[in-house]
Amino acid sequence: MNNDHIDRVKDYLLDLQDRICQTLEGVETKARFLEDNWQRAEGGGGRTRVLSGGEVIEQGGVNFSHVHGDKLPASATAARPELANRRFQAMGVSLVIHPRNPYVPTSHANVRFFIAEKPGEEAIWWFGGGFDLTPFYPFKEDVIHWHETARKACQPFGEEVYPLYKKWCDDYFYLKHRQETRGVGGLFFDDLNAWGFERSFAFMQSVGNHYLDAYLPIVKKRKDTPYGQREREFQLYRRGRYVEFNLVYDRGTLFGLQSGGRTESILMSMPPVAHWKYNWQPEAGSREALLYEHYLQPRDWLSENDG
Repeated sequence: MNNDHIDRVKDYLLDLQDRICQTLEGVETKARFLEDNWQRAEGGGGRTRVLSGGEVIEQGGVNFSHVHGDKLPASATAARPELANRRFQAMGVSLVIHPRNPYVPTSHANVRFFIAEKPGEEAIWWFGGGFDLTPFYPFKEDVIHWHETARKACQPFGEEVYPLYKKWCDDYFYLKHRQETRGVGGLFFDDLNAWGFERSFAFMQSVGNHYLDAYLPIVKKRKDTPYGQREREFQLYRRGRYVEFNLVYDRGTLFGLQSGGRTESILMSMPPVAHWKYNWQPEAGSREALLYEHYLQPRDWLSENDG
């Protein structure tokens, strides 16, 4: 692994952040991403961009970070003791978009690269990432489109790739204490190095490049759907699940906090407003009940593409 490899990954990630921000600004009339460049005392830094108060995006963050140091946090070495006492670099783009309209799903994506090095020993490196969708009032056609795009991102790398990483996403974004998935899934992969650098990097790029293809058509289709207070209240209640997952289970959040990352950038994934209600249950036969009954457990969405 040489510096040219690392520079190529960084250049791609910075460009991806630019493209995603520019495209998402295209659905807004006035709101724009504000940029905040930051430095990490232990090494490295990042470029955080946040859009707030938009007509379409209530709050969204698209964060680039490249951090490095002499020692990894406990969250990284607990399951990988071979990483101890190695210098490391971790870089990636991570984003979460919380739309204003309850009929537009929340979306999350990230792509990342990690390398740990020690003099006289071979470098340990891998790619990871994915994207997933969290609707409140889901439309089956939107979910199928999302998964069709995820499959397209994977197809050049083998027919077995999409089912493998789709299942990994279902398993990872699962709230065990609620016994429900965070949303309708997508892709999740980690520790990818078996294909070698070039092919692994190409796959990470394919996932990053397909995010907008998956999300933007849904945003444009649903952003002007009329809604009322009932839908807004349900959206805020379900956003609470998003907070629960990120604070209880998300490995990226834990790694960022334990590695001395910038708290504001790590927690940019949180929604601007969320509600919790004691022992709330949806009304039988309602649109809210439909989410629980048909969308919050893993399903083979592409086998249901019957129009």
